Amino acid sequence: MACTVRIASPLRSYTNGAASAEASGSTIAEVLVDLERRFPGMRFRMIDEQNRIRQHIRLFVNARAATTLAEPVQMGDEVHLICALTGG
Repeated sequence: MACTVRIASPLRSYTNGAASAEASGSTIAEVLVDLERRFPGMRFRMIDEQNRIRQHIRLFVNARAATTLAEPVQMGDEVHLICALTGG
């Protein structure tokens, strides 16, 4: 199932500056695997070694917050990858 992924500006270095990309998958996890296949290294910026969403990342399917990688995604959905600003 194809969806549109809106990419936060800190992650656009992986997409050659593209603000959005098409991806396939029926869950957030599958969508991120598809993105990783085309944009190597991008998934690690969002998902840690324990396969959890990193603390500074927020994922949304349409307007619904995705709290797990098992969040369902349907054809035509918009997935938003949001990076929180952190630092001191």
